[in-house]
Amino acid sequence: MDSLLAFGAALLALRLSALLAQRSLRAKRLELGAWAVALAAYSLAAGALAWGSAAGWNEASFRLYYLGGALLTAPLLGVGSLLLIGRRIAAPVGLLYAGIAVGVAIAVPLNGEMTGTEVPEAQDVLDLWPARILAIAGNSLGTLAVIVVALGTFRRRRLGNTLVLAGVSVAALGSGLAGLGVGALAPAVAVAAVLLYAGFVIPARPRP
Repeated sequence: MDSLLAFGAALLALRLSALLAQRSLRAKRLELGAWAVALAAYSLAAGALAWGSAAGWNEASFRLYYLGGALLTAPLLGVGSLLLIGRRIAAPVGLLYAGIAVGVAIAVPLNGEMTGTEVPEAQDVLDLWPARILAIAGNSLGTLAVIVVALGTFRRRRLGNTLVLAGVSVAALGSGLAGLGVGALAPAVAVAAVLLYAGFVIPARPRP
């Protein structure tokens, strides 16, 4: 059942990512494209959860889970928020960071042997440098960008930004629930993806 929940969350996040990508192409809005990639990364993490829960965790499933969930999702959400307010420099910086994150996820050595279906704790598998430091920095800066932009544009996007902030909060809560197993984490992923998508697509109030 846990693996089915995670697989369902992965499919949901991937579908919402595709819808955002279509909107981005039609409207030529870079922030929607960045948010689409962020939800795709979230889907990757949920898919890895399903894999680990169904077949037992191994090196490949953990690397995908850490890449999508710990290294990419929050930073790319932050890139989208910065693009929303016209900070175009966020796009190349985000691409550079994503490339570094992929390289780290592929090349960083893993400690110990992973067995069973419980979600591995990062501190048990990864050294502090570089993977965990990169994740802490990326998540902190990405989340900060989302919060600052949401508060700064709140008057024009009250409902949308409320949903975005709620989605970020649920995603953070889900990370804290990882120790309780996939059955607790997968529903949080699904709810966070829906809240984020809804917040992204709700139109802003026109400027007076």
